[in-house]
Amino acid sequence: MADRFLRIKEVRERTGLSTTTIYDRMKEGAFPKQIKLGERVAVWLESEIDAWIEAASQARAA
Repeated sequence: MADRFLRIKEVRERTGLSTTTIYDRMKEGAFPKQIKLGERVAVWLESEIDAWIEAASQARAA
């Protein structure tokens, strides 16, 4: 199955994080990196966001 690209709006909706928090965590290495498709277009891979959500959920349960 092909991986979908997610724009920042959908990443925010899925994670519950603000744009600022997403970029701050990316800088810290604690969030998946974006893929630049153009000068003003950035996307994330759906599978990487889903894996991040799953890892956060498992860390909470531990």
